[in-house]
Amino acid sequence: MWFRSFILMASTLMVMGSAWSAELPAREKFKRPDSIPAPTSNPLTPEKITLGKTLFFDARLSRTGEMACATCHAPDKRWSDGRILPLQADGVKNARRTPTVLNSAWLSTLMWDGRAGTLEVQAVLPITTVHEMNFDLASLANRLNQIQGYRPLFAQAFGNDTINPERITQALASFQRTLVSNQAPFDQWINGDEQAISEEAKRGFAVFNDKNKANCAACHSSWRFTDDGFHDIGLASADLGRGTRVPAEVTLMQYAFKTPSLRDLPISGPYMHDGSMHDLKTVIRHYKSEAIQRPSLSTDMHQFELSELEESDLIAFIKSLDGGPLGIQAPAMPQ
Repeated sequence: MWFRSFILMASTLMVMGSAWSAELPAREKFKRPDSIPAPTSNPLTPEKITLGKTLFFDARLSRTGEMACATCHAPDKRWSDGRILPLQADGVKNARRTPTVLNSAWLSTLMWDGRAGTLEVQAVLPITTVHEMNFDLASLANRLNQIQGYRPLFAQAFGNDTINPERITQALASFQRTLVSNQAPFDQWINGDEQAISEEAKRGFAVFNDKNKANCAACHSSWRFTDDGFHDIGLASADLGRGTRVPAEVTLMQYAFKTPSLRDLPISGPYMHDGSMHDLKTVIRHYKSEAIQRPSLSTDMHQFELSELEESDLIAFIKSLDGGPLGIQAPAMPQ
């Protein structure tokens, strides 16, 4: 009798070992990197980061002096703004939700339609866009030159106190590169702590990766849970997204938007480029069966079935990606 029990236990352990081995490659795909990347043309330095942080929180970067980068990318809103659509600066509407700037050091394209290729280029856009800060860089440099407290910050960051548009954008980009998600329970699990996440979250991870189920990992890949690509996910929106940047003949880019990261999601939303969904069950329901079928629809989209338990497990997994707030406070403004 004991021999049969021993054989059964050994067989069970072998099956568990096989499942563990099969799961390891999937885990490895989501392992966090060890360092923050930065271009050789703008290496990270503590002084540049300090200057960039100050600029990021300074409302004087806007024409009216009322809107800072942190107005729409707020530390307590997961570096977004928590709104369905952004504030209407100068009364001009913005039809796209404010994306988070967390983990943007690894982005290969930025903005919902990918119109910026680097953080340095991206930094220009909110400052100069009419529905955001609505300023011009030359006038901004002149304004900052009149603020004596900025001179030593620029001198420490760049070797002298010259203030110009290039240095402003380099400093802003440097600070944004340091906005990296905290270690989440999922990361601890990836590193081998089996107690770090619940059994529900582990099952949700399997649903997330299963090509015959949700198949979320087709687009939400890498440790940041994005492929940095553009996909039409079948939303009822007139906004062409990436389609405004490419010829109309590029069918798959019509109505396509950049895949957002799933890390540190605000559980109450809003979600999607237009802020049209407010809970994860609604998002899952859309992917299951409600996507508009059209020629541009992503080839990774397919209708699928999930039980209530599988949906609950999937949400539990997504919650395990939350590392909590970074605890960054606004600095004192130079005078």
